[in-house]
This record gives sequence, structure tokens and C-alpha cells, in this order.
Amino acid sequence: MMVTTEYPPMQGGVGKYSASLATSLRKCGLHVFVVCNEKGNGDFYGLTPFNSHNSEVLLNAVTKLKPDIVHVQYEPGLYGLVLDPFNPTKINTNIDLFYARCKVPIITTFHSGYNFKQWISLATATTRSKYKINRYTSYAVNLWKRLLNYGSSNRFNKEKSAMSAASIFFSQYLSNMICADGNIVNSNNNIPNHNHYCQVIYHGAKPYSNIISRPSKRDARSKFSLPEGPRIALALGFKTATKGWDLFENMKIPDGWIIVTNGSENHYSKENVILRFNKQEPRLVNLQMDFITDEDISLLFYAADATILPYKVCSGSGVMFEGFAHGLPFVATDLGFFREFSSKGLGITVKREPAAFAYALKALDKNYEAYSERVYHFKGKLKWDVVAAQHASLYRLVTNADMGKPISPLLSAP
Repeated sequence: MMVTTEYPPMQGGVGKYSASLATSLRKCGLHVFVVCNEKGNGDFYGLTPFNSHNSEVLLNAVTKLKPDIVHVQYEPGLYGLVLDPFNPTKINTNIDLFYARCKVPIITTFHSGYNFKQWISLATATTRSKYKINRYTSYAVNLWKRLLNYGSSNRFNKEKSAMSAASIFFSQYLSNMICADGNIVNSNNNIPNHNHYCQVIYHGAKPYSNIISRPSKRDARSKFSLPEGPRIALALGFKTATKGWDLFENMKIPDGWIIVTNGSENHYSKENVILRFNKQEPRLVNLQMDFITDEDISLLFYAADATILPYKVCSGSGVMFEGFAHGLPFVATDLGFFREFSSKGLGITVKREPAAFAYALKALDKNYEAYSERVYHFKGKLKWDVVAAQHASLYRLVTNADMGKPISPLLSAP
């Protein structure tokens, strides 16, 4: 039983990931049922960040389905994360009761986790109002709640990890931050002989399946009226303040490069992000196409030479993984998540400064073939059939079920 508040046709990164994983698991022969929001094409409905009865919805679904595994795609904000302004021990989501009462092994994929600096930065990202006085007041409240709740938020994630039979992470960085250790007591006593596994399984990614053969850069660029000559650094994704695209406003883009952006809104997050790009800068192209199809997303990646990710906050990046699947190295802010992949030679991380990003594009250009070759060899780890096989292996390990096959060792993502 797959649990996710987002699910296509809803627009959201967690939803798209969940749908791709569910499809790939079914191809492995597993029976997958999805519990999601009414606006998604799942099998059972009722989940929303705003439903205080989400736990009851999930417990009822477990009673009906009798699944062997419950797999929660866990992004706390998508399950109504509440930060108490006075008592940090009261931090909660609306699926906490489900974790405590579910008698079926839970596997949790953690989609986020933040160090202190990034956690505090989210106070700005969640402040929204068209009136300055309201923005300042809201920011002060958000900042106070985040300062008070940082320690409890880390423990809260670790407790979810401990209450799960296994935890999945998109990077070793996230695993090191969240995975339950000996200091966290497993409080889910409903599961006998409970062992806890922490596994790094990369975010699956692949080009759009209906594009039979890789198009030339020229053909891909013609779809969006982009020039043929310069290299393209692509900034693509949901339009949020944490993406850090405001850095482009003051960036002197180096010769031989252009930056192409396209932002869209997802179902739940509708931040009022205004990008004041210099209209006199011909090397900065804002497509302004809002939400685009999977085919056009894939064509944009094919049109590009790199992804550019000046994020203020990041604990995972589907855009980076999609870029890899299309053969693209990256330039990103020097954050822990990105640093893990730059250490593999798949991209460059720098301070979040316009001059540093400009310099990184030049450095990438000089050694482009080497970066491209390493990405080529790495992207096989992201194929959805590989990712699904890793999940199936973990499911067998957790349930001690043969599912018609011997229990195999987990395929190691790193």
C-alpha cells in the first residue's frame, strides 16, 4: 500500500516520483495500491495536509487491503506539519496516530531533512502576504517557531524512522541526518521481531518514454525557439523561493552560455515568487510556460548542457536526478546533498554567489567531456527497473517473504 498525498494528475514532485515508482513495482509483479488525495488517480482517497483524520483513512485502508507492506512517501508538510510556538514536544502531523497503531510493517521514504541553517531559511520561504507589515509579522512568528522546534523536528524524523521497519533515503547525506540510531527507541511494538534497515536508494529518473530516440540538441532547442550555438544551463522546477533563482538577477553570465528557466506551481505550494530578471540580459531566457508536459520537460533537458541549481535550501533534487538521466552534469550551491554528488565528479558546487556560479560554468565548460562521461556511467543507477528491484529486495527483507524468489542482498545505491 503506497501512501502519498500527492499523485498525478496533481502537480507535485512527490506525486510524480510515487507514480513512477508504483508503475515500476507493478512491472516487477508486485500488487500496488495507492492511497492519495481525491484529485489524484490512486486507488483509495481521503488524504490531504489539511485532514486531521488522515490516520483513520489509512487505518481503514489497511483493514480493507490487508497489505504486506505500507510504504509512506514522507514529506512532513504534505501531512500537515504543525510547529507549536510554545512547546516543541507538541510537534505533530496528521498521520502520527497511524504510525503508532499500524500493525503492518511500514517503510518510510524520507523526502526531506534539514540542517540548522537550512531549517531556519525556511522561515522566509513560508512567509507569504502582499502587505509588508503582515509579511514581517508572519516572518517573525515563523522564525520563532523554527528556532524553538529545530531539535524536536530532527527527533521527530528519527522517531518516524525508528517506528518504520525500514527507511529509504535519496542520498547518504540524508541517511546520516535522519536514520534512527541506538538513541531512538522503537516505539512501534505492534511489529514482532522488529529490525530496522536504513537504505540509500536513488531517486529514479528517465527520459520521457514516448521519445523513442534521443533528439539532436538542434531539434530539441527548435521546439522552444532557443539558439543553437551557446551551451544552456537549465533551471527547471516548481516556483518556490528555496530554488534561489533570484541569484540570476545579478549574475554576469559568461560568454558561451545562456541560462534558461521555467517555473511552475505545484498543487499545494503556491508561493508568490516574483523574479525580476534583467530584460536587457540576452543570455537569460525565461520561458514562462508554467506547467509543461513530461515530453516537453524531457525535450528541455535534451536541449540543455547542464542543470543549474542555486538552491537556498535542499535535501533532495529531482531536477538533478532527471538531469543525470538525460546526461547532464550540474552546477549547484555548496549544500550537503549536492556536495555528495559533486564528490563523485558529477557536477560542481560553489558558494551561493553570482560570481561563483559564473566561474563554475566556465570550469564546467573546460572539463565538460570528463563530467559528461562520469554522468553517463552513473545514470544507469537511476533506471526505474533498477530502483524498483532495490525496493522489492527491501520489501522481501522486511517481510521475510520469498515472493517466489530467494531473499537477495540489497542492491547498493552508492
